[in-house]
Amino acid sequence: MHEKWAHRATLAENAINDRHAQCVFGVPHTNLAVVSWPPMTKEKLFINWHYWWQAHYLDCLVDAAQRENTRDRRQRIVATMRGIRVRNGKYERNRYYDDKAWLALALGRAGELDKVKAPKSLADLEFNILAGLDDVTGVLPWRTGGETFFNVPANGPAAIMMARTGRLDKAVEVVDWIFDNLVDDRGLVMDGIRMRMDGMEIVRNIHPYNQGVALGACLDIALALRERAGFGYREGIGDIADADKIDEAMRFITRIRELVQAVASHMATPAGVIDHETGDGDGGLFKGILVRYLADVAVRMPEDTPANRAAKKLAARMVLASATSVWNHRLEVDGLPVFATDWTADARLPHNYGLGPTNLREAVGVIRIAERDLSVQLSGWMLLEAAARVSTYMAERSRA
Repeated sequence: MHEKWAHRATLAENAINDRHAQCVFGVPHTNLAVVSWPPMTKEKLFINWHYWWQAHYLDCLVDAAQRENTRDRRQRIVATMRGIRVRNGKYERNRYYDDKAWLALALGRAGELDKVKAPKSLADLEFNILAGLDDVTGVLPWRTGGETFFNVPANGPAAIMMARTGRLDKAVEVVDWIFDNLVDDRGLVMDGIRMRMDGMEIVRNIHPYNQGVALGACLDIALALRERAGFGYREGIGDIADADKIDEAMRFITRIRELVQAVASHMATPAGVIDHETGDGDGGLFKGILVRYLADVAVRMPEDTPANRAAKKLAARMVLASATSVWNHRLEVDGLPVFATDWTADARLPHNYGLGPTNLREAVGVIRIAERDLSVQLSGWMLLEAAARVSTYMAERSRA
């Protein structure tokens, strides 16, 4: 089964690269993904700039290279890192901390590939993010400029970055803030807190990607805490003394188990397909981010207790059920897939009708096809890479 999902992930990769990828401003050895297909002229010229979409494009390229590290994939990754720098300038030139955290994660993962080096300026980007931590709350605002809105989209990926780069205690502090303040009665992670003159206002919106980053941060923290206590990834708990050593890690493992169950109960169909409505634009990425970290749970979470094994199985079920549904509902154009924004419904054929800005579309509102957005297609690709990863893990475990 894992060969099937790997093949489908490659088709998703080819679809995005064939339709969206091009050099930046004609500069050789650069690459970025055009934000829509079919594109309009301003989109082909990268006038429309979506920094964090490119970060997730880079992350997907890394997924494919982790699956099979080829020369072509490495070259595209390097060209994309260069393309982001050409279009944006310095990596830290951005007001939004979530954008910067996503790019830091993607660059860090790229640097872990054989024969690929992360850019030296990654350290500057990480420092820029850490410098934004608020002195009072201890967490990040959503953007620079004296903002008083502190949200999960910024702090979740930043906490993952902290845990992966040796800043474990700070990662714990940030994630504790999220779980102490922003978990609703259903066990789902809410969006953020706005500081007002008369006190805190909780922004209760529920988004799939907030669940994803909370899972990812808890997992990286738990694994780092286990390692600090002297326990490897596959090393089981032998006795009470062992359990005491990893007590702090278990706090985060418990959060993962509870959140996986909450996602299954409130964001998925009975069959396990993630069906939370996300639409187009930035929302197109939200479900893909969730399944990326569900796959992380399914593959990387220790399986040393029955509760952990059950959570891993449930996470894997949601990834594979969602991937099956998305694949079955795809369109094909020139033999390559177009994925739906609604993972339980048929994909619609993207179009632009040749309309430009300040035209009839904006005046009367032509029905927008969400499938045209790079974000929606990246989520489909993320999902198939997640399915390939989970199915490979399951095949390896069955042979062990």
